[in-house]
Amino acid sequence: MAIPAKLQNDIKQFQRLQQELGGVQQQRLQIDLRVRELGHTLDELKELTEDAVVYRPIGGLLVKAKSKKEVEDLLTEDKETLEIRLKAIERQENHLKERYTAMQQELSQALQAQGLAAGPAPPGPE
Repeated sequence: MAIPAKLQNDIKQFQRLQQELGGVQQQRLQIDLRVRELGHTLDELKELTEDAVVYRPIGGLLVKAKSKKEVEDLLTEDKETLEIRLKAIERQENHLKERYTAMQQELSQALQAQGLAAGPAPPGPE
């Protein structure tokens, strides 16, 4: 039995959505890792004395910072920016998960209506 063109198109859209969701999840994981890394770095900086020599990255170079506070301020700003980005990505991910679940149910029903038994469900997003 042939699958109708509309259903084939819906399956392709579902696959694209699945890929987009995977990409967004990967971005979220990378940003989350960077936020945690910055948090650990800031914790370590707080344990240093005020007169400690600290370096900061500029491109591929490490340059001696004027003060520990300068580096703390830069890292705090970076962390805050990433936390805002993380919240936005999480909202996007949740929206995509909702669309994914709804589309998965619609496709399952459409396949059953066509008499095409939907086998085990494909692995869903994490």
